[in-house]
Amino acid sequence: MANQDDVANKQKAIQSRQDQRDGSMQKAENEEPVQTGIQQPAPPMPEQHLAKPGIEAQMEQKPKFMAEQYKGSGKLAGMTAIVTGADSGIGRAVAVLYAREGADVAVMYLNEHEDAAETKRCIEAEGQRCVTIAGDVKDAEFCKDAVEKVVAEFGRLDILVNNAAFQEHASSLLDITEDRLDETFRTNIYGYFHMARAALPYLKEGSSIINTGSVTGLKGSKKLLDYSATKGAIHAFTMSLAASVIDQGIRVNCVAPGPVWTPLNPADQSPEQIKEFGASTTFKRPAQPEELSPAYVFLASPVCSGYITGVILPITGTVGE
Repeated sequence: MANQDDVANKQKAIQSRQDQRDGSMQKAENEEPVQTGIQQPAPPMPEQHLAKPGIEAQMEQKPKFMAEQYKGSGKLAGMTAIVTGADSGIGRAVAVLYAREGADVAVMYLNEHEDAAETKRCIEAEGQRCVTIAGDVKDAEFCKDAVEKVVAEFGRLDILVNNAAFQEHASSLLDITEDRLDETFRTNIYGYFHMARAALPYLKEGSSIINTGSVTGLKGSKKLLDYSATKGAIHAFTMSLAASVIDQGIRVNCVAPGPVWTPLNPADQSPEQIKEFGASTTFKRPAQPEELSPAYVFLASPVCSGYITGVILPITGTVGE
């Protein structure tokens, strides 16, 4: 039978060896951001602050959206999609991959005309048709007119991606005025309602709606009180609308990103803050838009996700979130 002191010494030896391994692993873990096959930019990010709404063409380090290694296979052939906020960032990346999969795409945006023109050029380079429509999704009449314009142009509507958003940080709830609260909620959740309501009469069996949520809607954010609340509302709207329209053969899902390198963030954070953007994730870097856009293809394609609806798909770069 083992002596108690021998057992204790054995346990101490195991502990000592593990402590040494932990020290070397900790050092190795902290050295480099995680890459998973395709090399992506990592902090330090350019120390730049953009004026809202944020122009991608003005970014020192351009977001990666082309997904050069993604090969289309006709998953959305013959379909028509509307993507709001498609001038830049996630919306642009989604619009390009939808075109690569065979869809015609309507690019809706606020007033970032230069960015929208570049998105249109990329869509047409994929061999698909594109229309660009500038306006404010807070305006229900604009949303209705825009959808009607798309259907008149392309003859159908199969996919709606609600993606347009407004975000501005605040250190305290007391900083959020009524005007600011209205701007955030009317853009981020009223706009989603307006677009879905306008699109629904034209959607049919096999159609889908995909909303852009956020990790902040899952976990909250102490400096994004109003924005986080709208993203939580978007998640609930997704599940509720999915239940409402499933009998029509229409699916509704949501992607909840973590930190993504788009104009939205340099337009919200100081140059000092943006330098370490995404560094707190498991990957120790932000996502690029091209790392999210395939998920939007998956959720739009009846071939890929025909049995999936009401799902909030987290793509946060952090284990367990």
